[in-house]
Amino acid sequence: MRRIMPGVAYVYDPLYLEHELPGHPERPDRLSAIMSHLEDSGLLGQMRQVEARDASTHELRFVHTESLIEEVAATAGGDRHRFDADTYGSARSYEAARRAAGGTLAATVAVLRGDIGSTFCFVRPPGHHATPDRVMGFCLFNNVAVAAARALEEPGIDRVAIIDLDVHHGNGTQDIFYDDPRVLYFSTHQFPHYPGTGHWTEIGSGEGEGYTINVPLPAGSGDDTYRPCYNEICAPAVRRFRPQLIFVSAGFDAHFADPLASILLSARGYYEIASLIRGLADDLCEGRLVYALEGGYDLTAIAWSARACVDTLLGNAFAEDPLGGGPGVRGPDIEPLLAEVKRLHGL
Repeated sequence: MRRIMPGVAYVYDPLYLEHELPGHPERPDRLSAIMSHLEDSGLLGQMRQVEARDASTHELRFVHTESLIEEVAATAGGDRHRFDADTYGSARSYEAARRAAGGTLAATVAVLRGDIGSTFCFVRPPGHHATPDRVMGFCLFNNVAVAAARALEEPGIDRVAIIDLDVHHGNGTQDIFYDDPRVLYFSTHQFPHYPGTGHWTEIGSGEGEGYTINVPLPAGSGDDTYRPCYNEICAPAVRRFRPQLIFVSAGFDAHFADPLASILLSARGYYEIASLIRGLADDLCEGRLVYALEGGYDLTAIAWSARACVDTLLGNAFAEDPLGGGPGVRGPDIEPLLAEVKRLHGL
């Protein structure tokens, strides 16, 4: 094991609350609920704050086309805009999106340079559905992908892993790095479900073949279903890859209380997964770990699930949440799926 760097930090900026559309599920209250809970619990005071900044156009071009950047920029200062049926822009959405990507970038650079050991970026709008040339799925710029691409520009960094916890498949992140052997992308997600991608046979292409690992889970999957996905597939795959930095696309819409999906993960389940990820980071990359907020639309569930992940970064025990362990139903049999994924990836 290599030396683990000290310090846990967070990124937050009030500008993130300025991206808003009344009645839309991707609303400022999501972030406010998290920050209020972390403040009230005293956890925020145990973390350092990394100041968010704006991503430059040059940095956004690491993963996005000029036309996509211009499309989002065109909404600045104007009336509310619909990019598609799901995704909106408001007068300050372009500013918020640039600062969400920039906040994730600032945290990443701080981790790589040893200023902090790990960080949670409480940013919005989210990012993992944004493709190189398309805004979609509530996402404008792909925050984690921009930061991962920037990390690979750092001298001596040539392998990063992205672990996607969101209930929706991160099609944008997958598309961006599909042929890139420097990025291991691992995702658990409900399938079939929006956006329709993420079948287990999607494994990358060209030089990137084998570096995309999808575990598509049926509705009704809960803590017991997720546990072998991470213990038997994620952990050995990440250990084999030996990343120098780990990113987590932290979507909390896999919680059983979330209104937009049918997965039954609990806050304790998130804590278990986050504990495993922290162990991987400690063992493989000096604890270098960057979380960035993605989905999650029940305010109690998102606050306590985010707190569960923060507690693992701080070395705290699991804090019992008011929602508890969920419906307690037996999950679907995924042994055949796990066997196929293991076979395909030589695990």
